[in-house]
Amino acid sequence: MTEKPNLLVVCGKNKKRSKTAEHIFKHDDRFHIRSVGVSPKSTRKISENDLNWADLVLVMETEHRAKIQEIYQHLALPTIKVLDIPDEYEFMDEELVEILTDKINESI
Repeated sequence: MTEKPNLLVVCGKNKKRSKTAEHIFKHDDRFHIRSVGVSPKSTRKISENDLNWADLVLVMETEHRAKIQEIYQHLALPTIKVLDIPDEYEFMDEELVEILTDKINESI
């Protein structure tokens, strides 16, 4: 059996969008998931270790990808996909759960 891929889900502050994604997929048998934020004010800030761990990085906005590519340009970065989910939802918002479920399932 092949190893499960590692998914790193990224949003601004790791309070709503990426945290929700981690919460809804944490028991998924297809992959491991971890959530982080790109802001210095993040609950859990992205690190080099996170990027080295990840097989696929899913960011909520194009700016998040740009920030990761700029800060960690010295690393061989995994594929970074933009989910295009604006910061207008609360943690575990019903609509956000639906959008994340669809987009993450499409991405893997």
